[in-house]
Amino acid sequence: MNVQTLTGAWHFRQVGTEEWLAATVPGGVHTDLLALGRIPDPFVGDNEKHVQWVAEADWEYRYQFAAEADVLQQLRVWLVCDGLDTLAAVTLNGRFLGQTNNMFRQYRWEVKELLQAEANELVIAFASPVQFITEKQAQRPLPGVSQAIPGGSHLRKAPCQFGWDWGPQLPPIGVWKEIRLEGGGDARLADVHLQQHHADGQVNVSAALSVERWTDEALTARLRVVAPDGEENVGETAVSPTASATVNLPIANPQLWWPNGYGEQPLYQVIVSLHQGDVELDQRVYQLGLRTLKLRQDADEWGRSFEFMVNGVPIFAKGSNWIPADSFPTRISDDYLEMLIRGAAETHQNMLRVWGGGFFEEDRFYDLCDRYGILIWQDFIFSCSVYPLNDPDFLENVRIEVSENVRRLRHRTSLALWCGNNEMEWGWVDWGWKHQSDLDELKIAYDRFFHHTLPEWCAAADPDTAYWPSSPSSDTPFENPNGQQQGDAHYWDVWHGRKPFTAYRSQYPRFMSEFGFQALPPLATIRTYAEEADWNMTSYIMERHQKNDSGNSLMVGQMLDTFRLPKDFSSLVYLSMALQAEGIRYGVEHWRRHRDRVAGTLYWQLNDCWPVASWSSLDYFGRWKALHYAARRFYAPVMLSIEDAPPRQGVYVTSDLRETWEGNLRWSLETLAGEVLAAGEEPVQAAPLAATHIQTYNLKEYVTDDNRRNLVFIAELWQGDRHVTTQTAFFAPTKHLRLIAPAIQATCCHEDGVLYIELAAHSLARLVELSLDGVDVVFSDNYFDLPVGRTMTITCPLPAGWQLSQAEAALRIRSVYDSFAN
Repeated sequence: MNVQTLTGAWHFRQVGTEEWLAATVPGGVHTDLLALGRIPDPFVGDNEKHVQWVAEADWEYRYQFAAEADVLQQLRVWLVCDGLDTLAAVTLNGRFLGQTNNMFRQYRWEVKELLQAEANELVIAFASPVQFITEKQAQRPLPGVSQAIPGGSHLRKAPCQFGWDWGPQLPPIGVWKEIRLEGGGDARLADVHLQQHHADGQVNVSAALSVERWTDEALTARLRVVAPDGEENVGETAVSPTASATVNLPIANPQLWWPNGYGEQPLYQVIVSLHQGDVELDQRVYQLGLRTLKLRQDADEWGRSFEFMVNGVPIFAKGSNWIPADSFPTRISDDYLEMLIRGAAETHQNMLRVWGGGFFEEDRFYDLCDRYGILIWQDFIFSCSVYPLNDPDFLENVRIEVSENVRRLRHRTSLALWCGNNEMEWGWVDWGWKHQSDLDELKIAYDRFFHHTLPEWCAAADPDTAYWPSSPSSDTPFENPNGQQQGDAHYWDVWHGRKPFTAYRSQYPRFMSEFGFQALPPLATIRTYAEEADWNMTSYIMERHQKNDSGNSLMVGQMLDTFRLPKDFSSLVYLSMALQAEGIRYGVEHWRRHRDRVAGTLYWQLNDCWPVASWSSLDYFGRWKALHYAARRFYAPVMLSIEDAPPRQGVYVTSDLRETWEGNLRWSLETLAGEVLAAGEEPVQAAPLAATHIQTYNLKEYVTDDNRRNLVFIAELWQGDRHVTTQTAFFAPTKHLRLIAPAIQATCCHEDGVLYIELAAHSLARLVELSLDGVDVVFSDNYFDLPVGRTMTITCPLPAGWQLSQAEAALRIRSVYDSFAN
């Protein structure tokens, strides 16, 4: 197969205008206009509303090119568009090729007869998605998301691009993926289905090929597998007269792939090729990890489990929900994408849910998840809306979309689950849709599609991956989708319902696939969209960058339940992040203490698509919020936690290790100034893949109403002379603690490009935040408690070109005390 890319420098114009402007493909109208200075940055201030006209207009793109000789001489040549967003009419050299209406599909046209050696012109005319959905919505109103441009479910385009409760209304338009010419000979690979078969420690890899052919000559299919150490195995077979072939290959000394934290991630390279004699006609290359993966749902004392098993080992899914990493996805660089995935892995996450309001991610995303050991819960792209699933044309469009994407992703080592949609079954049960009689037919269509049609399509194309109808779901249509007995749950009562963080402890879902709490992004990020004059939670600009109704009020309300009133805006930003981290920690620790009942937690959400107040732990620029640091602690393979019920403090160790962990627990009851009232030490034998209750300490003889505001319970986990982790618990809300200036001392040194910061406090420092002024770094720990009498050494990279004196001058340290004290 000979390929000529058609990406690069194009031209575009608004329909009805004469001037052709410079454009970049892949790209889009917004990013092209921005590069030319024709629109302001939509992410700054309230510019989002000033660029709404862009998506309301029609546009056309033009590319003029010469056809490369080695492509043009092939027997057949196709124009292949991996992603057109969304309503496009494609013309080559004046000949209309076809129209598109689905950004998730690949479109392919045979164009050999239309091509010429020079002066080819490809024109793609894009119609406004906003005009389209507005007209459709006027004809047939469909319930959707209140923060979005109405009618998005009429069009197969990423739902969140029309707006969400964390994202702007900036639907892109353009060529958003690779576009190319493919030239080939007498046959091509139409489909490859890779499977792995495990039995008695042996692994076979098979490749089932479907071939599109225009010759009766003999064809051969070849399968080559290259092990991580470079050892190769090759097998081949003849392609049958029915244009199919299956090649099987045993793998010598198979190396198993494991999720992050459970083992290594060895990857094999798999090359599938099609040959006519000595000539290679087509080839596809894959990476493959050898593993078994199943969703175990067994009856138990609480109902039915919901537990992922990898290589026969039960995995506690530790992770978060993934949204598109930019409102304009063509701006996502390889380095940026890897930074986000690596950030998940560095916090011990082993699962991401690719949420159904975005899009099927590009191959590079799944490549990274394979490499970093991140399992993928993959939603189909339906979310929080009613869709016209009773429309035959719409359904056929979706059928092709599903077929293409399942076949593209089914071999992925990281793929753990296909899920029908996000929150739509919940919508039919609890959001009032069922009370609208004009939607009755669409409820029937929903039931037929997500409980019958879609699982049948998935089973036919990918029988090896489990299917789940909706998230959340009990797997019993329209019954108790957020139940605690079986299936997965979304719990939003703490955020939308304004319940306290302690409400998390009332929940025992079999799998918690969504829950969350908002925070502001770091101040450095706020600076990118708000002038200092707007640094107020109720200012116009701050509320333009808060897409959830009353979101800022919800944050402040919960904040004042926990902390004192912050003295300034910078302190408010810090407390909002600390509050988010504390709340999510409270929930995760509880659910991990009940690992026998709860099999996973995916907090909402990992990342952002623009700079905004949201539920993310990594902001739009990849900056670590307090929650991300907390995740590194509450998702640790060996997690120490305290179930506080003053005056009782219960200590637990939860282990994801596959062998018993042994160490010691040192505990103490102290005043905030460090006076020890009681202390002890316990041996710890933490059972593998389980939560172990070490001891519950009843401290009622030491705790009184007079001193409770001045006490802290400290638990430390040690293994020999190595300190593993520390946890603290209190006997009064943080806002009522008798905190005084902790007088934190910091001693810095550096070695081999690493900055070491040794910290000690004269009084307990609550939720200590470290930063280096003017530069972004990731610390080994942050937003932690620092009791008296302990030293803590924190590391970070020494910024390039910096001297130690610069780091010392730039180091900023604050704690809760500093948020209210002048």
